[in-house]
Amino acid sequence: MKDPESQKMIVIVEDDPDVARIIEQVLADFGFRTTWCRSASDLLRRLRSLAPDLCIIDLGLPDMDGIEVMQRVRAQSGCGIVILTGRAHVSDRVMGLELGADDYVLKPFEPRELVARVRSILRRRETVNSPATRQLATFAGWRFNLGNNTLTAPNGEEHLLSTSEAELLKVFVNNPNRILQREQLMGSRDVSPTDRSIDVRISRLRRKLEPDSESPAFIKTVYGAGYLFLATVEWPSESMT
Repeated sequence: MKDPESQKMIVIVEDDPDVARIIEQVLADFGFRTTWCRSASDLLRRLRSLAPDLCIIDLGLPDMDGIEVMQRVRAQSGCGIVILTGRAHVSDRVMGLELGADDYVLKPFEPRELVARVRSILRRRETVNSPATRQLATFAGWRFNLGNNTLTAPNGEEHLLSTSEAELLKVFVNNPNRILQREQLMGSRDVSPTDRSIDVRISRLRRKLEPDSESPAFIKTVYGAGYLFLATVEWPSESMT
């Protein structure tokens, strides 16, 4: 049952030991290495030494709101992030995606579904970071490094993109000036007719790229068809970078 993409380090941030034990067990069954942090402070203290490939973060932590934890992790690491929450409000999930989470899982959850979400995110990270792919895209003064998920503005300001943001921008720079359907932009993840998470991610990426996100210059909405990345993309050789 083990998989070549396993042996990645997954950090579980969960104050309920029973829930943490279930997650640890199912991830171990698929060959993943895990570390359990029972509080936000525990995670933040150990984050640099753990160097996780992905964090599963419960929103209902005792010492800090999970959304704030996620933001602090995102500021320090390019790891994948899955929100684990019992909160039923759609606004909580949308906020999590807006602020950099790659996916969310609702409690109570099916353990194998959680594994599937984890594997999907890690697979996307491998694709984005693959050395076999072109590493640097430039457009209109912007530089996007596919190797480390860094987007550099014309003024030199750097943004560390989340896995989902980097995956989305990778699809765009590889397919400029083409209308892409939402399904194409979601990659391997199954998309239901009511799934709006791609729109949340588009909005999040626009805020980094566009001087006026209300009147975007790069990511154009083509109503009834999808999205269009309107830019001339160049791929300088490594010797030029």
